[in-house]
Amino acid sequence: MSKITKDMTIYEIFENFPEHQDKISEILLEQGLGCIGCSGSQFESLEEGLLSHGIDENTIEKIIVNLNSAI
Repeated sequence: MSKITKDMTIYEIFENFPEHQDKISEILLEQGLGCIGCSGSQFESLEEGLLSHGIDENTIEKIIVNLNSAI
């Protein structure tokens, strides 16, 4: 099974795990990210998007663990 990584674009995450889009959205929204409607989602990695919103590396790792638990 594939896993979500910090290097994947946000678009790739939603494309690769369509059956889990609601849960993925929920986790990202909890962090203040409205990724689905963001124009950066197609070219920005998950890590870049989270960093640009002021989220630190430790929190990013926790978010990735949560995302992978959801898929």
